[in-house]
Amino acid sequence: MSGSMFIFVNGVASPTSAPPVSKLLESHPGAYTTFRTHNDGLEFLFWERHLRRLANSARILFYSCPKLLFQSGINSNSVALHQMKPLEWDSFIQSSVNDSMKKAIPCALKERRNETELAFTALVSGNLKKLIQNEKVGEEDIHRVFDMRLHVSLYAPLVFGVRTNGAHLAVVGNGRKTANAKYSNWVRMRKPLEKLRPPSATELLLSNDGDRILEGCLTNFFVLCHKDSLEEDNGCTEKKLVKSKYDHSIELQTAPISDGVLPGVIREVVIEVCLRIGIPIREVAPSWSKRHLWEEAFITNSLRVLQHVETIRVPSSWNSLGSKTWKDVMWEEKRFEEGPGSITVLIQEEVMRRANLEGHPVASFLM
Repeated sequence: MSGSMFIFVNGVASPTSAPPVSKLLESHPGAYTTFRTHNDGLEFLFWERHLRRLANSARILFYSCPKLLFQSGINSNSVALHQMKPLEWDSFIQSSVNDSMKKAIPCALKERRNETELAFTALVSGNLKKLIQNEKVGEEDIHRVFDMRLHVSLYAPLVFGVRTNGAHLAVVGNGRKTANAKYSNWVRMRKPLEKLRPPSATELLLSNDGDRILEGCLTNFFVLCHKDSLEEDNGCTEKKLVKSKYDHSIELQTAPISDGVLPGVIREVVIEVCLRIGIPIREVAPSWSKRHLWEEAFITNSLRVLQHVETIRVPSSWNSLGSKTWKDVMWEEKRFEEGPGSITVLIQEEVMRRANLEGHPVASFLM
């Protein structure tokens, strides 16, 4: 991000300067989502999808791993949790984020500069002290159990299609736990992987076996792959394909949610647009051993949207990583042609077309 500006806690501006968003996430547990404006700060990218994802992440953490949602030592057997009445997560998240946005947007627009967009991270955390202070949490108290932090910063998007803006990836570690929710503790958990980051790597990828690539630490990962005519059906669910002008000897591949990857907002949109326009897509983890079949690759997240891949590096020996640093690792490398491939360009255009259709006006928070 280009620069931190503000942080709002439960709709109130913090009197201190905003830390980098990574520091905020390291300091507080909880579910979060990061989203930004586009079209010169006039609209939000996939606003409704981000609200749904944030609500779903909070719901998952509350019921399956509350220690990732609450401020300190709490688990699914906590008496305090069982005292809480069911929370309507979707309406709670929407109202909480909206309240903070109404306060943040006027301030942020005054600070926005030309050619920059506004980036926001909404983090919802449970406050254990508030639970302890209430012997029983009733419906009227339940919203006060949670804190909503909204981090605001400037963001200068990479220009899609510029050759020098390609991603350089390195596969360095195992997939995340509770991957179907986006939670702040992952910022701390991924830190040990940094010792294996080659200097040129702009994103780190995850794999449980060194072959099947799951996702990035901050992104979802896609490859355009030639179908292997000698490969038998491996039982993976294949999306129904729409007959079109696209060559069905190729398919777009990305790891399925069931393998333990984050259900990214842009990932979801990419799958939808490919199905609509007839680009064959299969939810299966791309296999490094079949990289000779790969034609194009790109990564996605809500800040970068789509970014084409220039290089991917994978350790020659996965089981020998141990406590090594990147200097001690023998790497194998896959290079792609400079600049995004034709299918990647087409998908990016369709994603942005969908973004314009689903645009949510920033001005709605000024009323």
